[in-house]
Amino acid sequence: MKRYQTAVCGLFLLLICSSAAIPPTKTNRLYTSEYENVLGTSLELKVSSASQQSAEIAETAAMNEIDRLNKILSGYDANSEFGKWSQTKNMAVKVSPELFEVLEMFDKWREQSGGALDASAETVGRVWKQAAKNNTHPTTADLAAAVATVKQTHWSLNKTEQSATHLDDAPLMLNSFVKSYIMDRACNVALETKGATGIVMNIGGDIVVKGAHTEQVQVSNPKADAENDLPIDRLLINNKTIATSGNYRRGELVNGVWHSHIVDPRTGLPADNIISATVVAKNATDAGALATAFNVLNPEESSKLAKTVPGAEYMIITSDGKRIESEGWKVLEIPEVKQVATKSTFAADKAWDPAYELKINLELAEIEGMRVHRPYVAVWVVDKDKKPVRDIALWYNKPKYLNDMHYWYDAYYSSLMDVGGSVSSTTSATRPAGKYTLKWDGKDDKGTFVKKDTYTIMIEVAREHGTHQLITQDLDFTKKIKPVSLPANTEVASASLEYAKKTDDQ
Repeated sequence: MKRYQTAVCGLFLLLICSSAAIPPTKTNRLYTSEYENVLGTSLELKVSSASQQSAEIAETAAMNEIDRLNKILSGYDANSEFGKWSQTKNMAVKVSPELFEVLEMFDKWREQSGGALDASAETVGRVWKQAAKNNTHPTTADLAAAVATVKQTHWSLNKTEQSATHLDDAPLMLNSFVKSYIMDRACNVALETKGATGIVMNIGGDIVVKGAHTEQVQVSNPKADAENDLPIDRLLINNKTIATSGNYRRGELVNGVWHSHIVDPRTGLPADNIISATVVAKNATDAGALATAFNVLNPEESSKLAKTVPGAEYMIITSDGKRIESEGWKVLEIPEVKQVATKSTFAADKAWDPAYELKINLELAEIEGMRVHRPYVAVWVVDKDKKPVRDIALWYNKPKYLNDMHYWYDAYYSSLMDVGGSVSSTTSATRPAGKYTLKWDGKDDKGTFVKKDTYTIMIEVAREHGTHQLITQDLDFTKKIKPVSLPANTEVASASLEYAKKTDDQ
């Protein structure tokens, strides 16, 4: 329903996760739709098409394929084909071609990764989740038992009969690369639509780009992870998949120590030495599998595994901040354009302190278990005279409905129409559906630091054929600012503001 944009466009507008970096052909344009609660996270779909009608047909085809495959492969739905098969034991069951293929791929990657990828890693994960509830680390005995369970053979496959036999009671979860598997097939179905020539599908930070379209993709900085933080890298992606896996958005807090949700099934320990791994590969499942495996393996093992996948390129960030790239990574990069920072025109005691920033946390309301279009959202700052100071984020799809955002429209619509620059998608570790963080660095739309004064944070949310909500909060930056919780409403489940010193990682 709307577009989600993340790049700085010109002097006036910062858009988050929006349309393509490379303009489509003159006869085509990009049509963008966004959803929450798709495979447990957020989805952005861009279709390059000659008409909105064909784009909508392609979108419907893609979403139907996602639903179809999720009903086969979901480990969170006891009624999925995989869920029902998991409840059997020592019984050959004829399974769908898709489930058979995925089980076969897990066998392949389990061997190829030396056990770093295993569908029964959920066994170890549950031990750590229970430890987090008890706020104590797992016992050595509990971890040893979990690892012993992981090392068992969990199923056998009969290719002739197209059957699978579940052999043990180990908890199984088809993660690692199944999201990429589903995305790849959904994109293929969408491109079968007459008039659809290119597609970009971003589910939770993993991105498939197919057809006659090249996408600029920003790689999220794992140590500065707001939606509008500067990326750690920018790439051009065409007919490839880029997948990112890391520990900076999901994990377990045990006795005050944060541990990755990704575990090493070989040792039973969280994969804490790598905080982010981004992989680009021709095959979607290769990208997803490698990105997960690289969080578990050490860099030398990752380099060796990557060489088994022709054309795979990667960037790994270690917990101590070291950046490790494959030989061909630089070829994908967009040359960096250095920007000269504009200094404040105000005296030091009256200017915004560059060491501080305002964090804006936003959780959109959702109906649990249901896929919904994300509403239009705008976040911006005005001064005490109600004049626009900084446009922080705009998420939308159809421009013709932007006038439903009454307040933002009056302040910024003309600037949006003047921009017409290139914008991008963002690859990152998977986030929970509907939860976002934005930041205001104290600069105005021209990139100049503002003076210390009273400003109003504006959050406007509108749903097509639905409600309109406006949240405002005045903040006096000449005084100490305590964290502020903002009132919830029909579209916003929760929101908060926090003015604090920047971390050293940014």
